[in-house]
Amino acid sequence: MLWFDDDPRRGILERIGRAASFYAEKYGQAPTLCLLHPTTAGAGLPERHDNLVLRTSPGVLRGHFWLGVEDVPTA
Repeated sequence: MLWFDDDPRRGILERIGRAASFYAEKYGQAPTLCLLHPTTAGAGLPERHDNLVLRTSPGVLRGHFWLGVEDVPTA
């Protein structure tokens, strides 16, 4: 799911949390991965927030969050 939120009054982790809550309500399961543009992430973004893995990718538009469930390879 692609989520746009560039509200400067909210911190990055709050914005990610709002997007993750919407995702869980819409799809019936919590996301496990959030990708965001490096400039949106800023400095000091943790590797995890709640149960989300946070990663930066220049392929994600600024101010957007891409949320989903990460595929975990099976043995």
